[in-house]
Amino acid sequence: MTGSDTSALPIVRLLPKAEARAIRHGFPWVYANELVTDRRTRKLAPGTIAQLEDANRSFLGIVAVNPTSKIICRMLERNPNVVIDEGWFINRLQYALTHRERLYDEPYYRLVHAEADGLPGIVIDRFGDIAVVQPNAAWADRLLGPICAALQSVTGVSTIIMNGTGRARGLEGLEERTEVIAGTAPDDPVPVPMNGATYMADLLGGQKTGLFFDQRPNHDFVAGLASGADVLDVFSHVGGFGLASLAQGAASALAVDGSDAALKLARAGADATGVAKRFTTRKGDAFDVMAALAEEGASFDIVVCDPPAFAPSKQALDAGLRAYERVARLAAPLVKKGGYLALCSCSHAADLTRFRNASSRGIGRAGRRGQIIHMGFAGPDHPLLPHLAESGYLKALVYRL
Repeated sequence: MTGSDTSALPIVRLLPKAEARAIRHGFPWVYANELVTDRRTRKLAPGTIAQLEDANRSFLGIVAVNPTSKIICRMLERNPNVVIDEGWFINRLQYALTHRERLYDEPYYRLVHAEADGLPGIVIDRFGDIAVVQPNAAWADRLLGPICAALQSVTGVSTIIMNGTGRARGLEGLEERTEVIAGTAPDDPVPVPMNGATYMADLLGGQKTGLFFDQRPNHDFVAGLASGADVLDVFSHVGGFGLASLAQGAASALAVDGSDAALKLARAGADATGVAKRFTTRKGDAFDVMAALAEEGASFDIVVCDPPAFAPSKQALDAGLRAYERVARLAAPLVKKGGYLALCSCSHAADLTRFRNASSRGIGRAGRRGQIIHMGFAGPDHPLLPHLAESGYLKALVYRL
């Protein structure tokens, strides 16, 4: 939607040392040490929409400003004649929806993947008639009303849940809160069909938005190896790899997780998929359980480890890489000769090369050797913005040992 309101927007300006060319070429963020932060800029309320100029006062784009955040500006729009309103959100959401409807027959997917879909700091996952919105940036929190109105207009969902939890909101200075914005929250977990299995998503009390859609293609790849196989799914959450493998003919699957609630949902998913007789769970610390299984002499055709982010920031990178190495070292002895080991990382700070090296070191330290047969990433409903490495956080390696 166009209009003349842009001229009324406050102006923020890059310092001469800032890399304006990177922003012109598509980098979506301005860091606090790249912007002129005079008293006027510091007084802007978090989430204020403003015009961004380079040091020579040339227009760069319309941005959302948060003076309290390390990411002080997020690029919204490069056309100076556009107004950020409900009509603008409708256009962005319609563009995102067209792509997802081409990918999937049923409305279960990530609808908006933040910066990569032109809506920085906003994540929206769709569960049929329900959408879960994560406004992880101050501007999204501030404009939640028009975002949700546009979301209902474009998708026709009847229920919208705001999930305001997680590390990103803390970095933006936002409080944690979860609330139902529109419609009625489901009383029970929501069944989600994926790769032939049915997963149960707790949309109010679960992790993130209730389910991880990002692993869908990697679940499918591993499940394709699983006919007649015994599968160990470590850090299983609601049964991601295990249930997909059972749906495609695995002989058995053991799911390991530290959360009783997640394993309960996994068992419900096994029931809904019709594979409960071949599915077992074990609650405990993943490292301890893997060590115990080795002592018990257990072995599996396929072992999968899909841990939480061990390296959520650059400061945590070294410790995170050691943790990934340890996962591989403990998991490798549990794989039968000629079997498969799938290792995953959702840490954007650990790039593919570092993660692969740590995983391969761990396998070697366990006295095993392997060939990499597959390198996977998040599904196409989680597009990657080429200028922003953080948008390509998920990596999956499948070794044959």
